[in-house]
Parts: sequence; structure tokens; C-alpha cells
Amino acid sequence: MSRPSVAELRPVVHPAGVKDRRSGEHWAGRLYMREVSLRVDRYLVNTRITPNQLTYLMTVFGVLAAPALLVPGIAGAVLGVVATQLYLLLDCVDGEIARWKKQYSLGGVYLDRVGAYLTDAAVLVGLGLRACDLWGSGRIDWLWAFLGTLAALGAILIKAETDLVGVARHQAGMAPVKEAAAEPRSSGMALARRAASALKFHRLILGIEASLLILVLAIADQIRGDLFFTRLGTAVLAGIALVQTLLHLVSILASSRLR
Repeated sequence: MSRPSVAELRPVVHPAGVKDRRSGEHWAGRLYMREVSLRVDRYLVNTRITPNQLTYLMTVFGVLAAPALLVPGIAGAVLGVVATQLYLLLDCVDGEIARWKKQYSLGGVYLDRVGAYLTDAAVLVGLGLRACDLWGSGRIDWLWAFLGTLAALGAILIKAETDLVGVARHQAGMAPVKEAAAEPRSSGMALARRAASALKFHRLILGIEASLLILVLAIADQIRGDLFFTRLGTAVLAGIALVQTLLHLVSILASSRLR
């Protein structure tokens, strides 16, 4: 069976609005990964591989970011980026294969969310363990592992706060939340939300962005000759996670999403 061309795939697997979703499309997907995934799709659409199998594989690559980051030096940071980029690629491909084969399932949606939770957590836990300098000759300072885990917990809680809005509305028999309902009702909160959105600092605790930051920190550490920047980054991300968890909760309660 001949493979479909990219031109044949595109209107089916990239229907209108897919790349424009406010919270459902990663910037890297819009920038480059959706074009890469189209080329991968060509080799998978006529196989027996299912979307859910791809989602399982996606999650495996995401979780592998944690042990990858334990490799000392720049090499470990590069492996972490590779793992998260493969996660992102498969995160695009699984949905595209589902659209082409018309194999949709609630289980697939659920698995996709689980994969996102685990990947964000894996990268941040890996960062904390990396900052401990497990393979060094000195005493291991587990404070950094604690801070990395704290950042991971915050990243998970932020996702849970968003997902639980849908759970609460479903249990109350209400329709899914609309985009407009996400806007805070008070002008002060709306301004703060727009400022946070413009700065994008909260995205640093997401797996893709965190892995890229870790690579930058690893390069800086290589120049300096120690783990100063990795440890500084771990502390900063833990702080961002704690602050963002609280602010995100307040933002949800101040909006119309639960009304």
C-alpha cells in the first residue's frame, strides 16, 4: 500500500484550528514539530500501530528524561532535551494518527494527560537529582533533590488545577468551560494574568522548556567548573512552581470557570 503524501495528510491530521488552540498546542508544535510529525505520519498511517501505543511510547520517552539528566555534564543535558523532544514528537503523532485512522477514545485522551504529568515531573525531579551531584566525590546534598521534587509537585498541581475544573463542572452537570470564562472577573486579576502570560515565566516548569533551560545551565556550569547554575536554576524553578500553583488557583477561583 502506497504511503500518503504530506499534502494528502495535512488537511486530515491538521484540521483548521489545531495549531491555534490556546492551551492545547505547544509553541514548539506550531513552530516546527507539526511539520516533522507529518513526515513521520507517512510511515505509520498504514501500519497496525495504534494511537494509544504511540501515547505509551511518548510517555516512556518523557519519563526517560529523568535518568538521562543524571548523566554528568552537557551530555546528560543534551540527552534530556532529546528525550523531551521525542516525547513532543510522539505527542503530535499520536493524535494525528488517530485523526487519520478515526480511532478516537477517551482512554487515549486520558493517557495523553498522564504522559504530560509524568514528563513534567520527570524533568524537574531529574534536575534536582542532577544538582545533587550524585557521581561527585563530595557529600551528596539532598536539599537539591527536595527542591526539584517540590518543583515537580507544583508542575503537577498546576495541571491538576486546570483539569479539575472540567471534573467539577461535569459532576455538577454543567457544560465544558468556554475560553471566555477563563478571564478573571476583576480588572486587577485580569491585568496580573495578562502580565504573567506575557512574561511566560510559568512555562519554565514545563518539561520541554525546563529541559532547554537545563541545557543552558549545563553549558554555564561547564564554563564555571561547578554546578552553581544548575543549583540556582533548581531553586528558581521550585520558587516559580510554588508561586504559580497559588496564583493559578486564585486565577481559577476569580474567573467564571466554576460558575
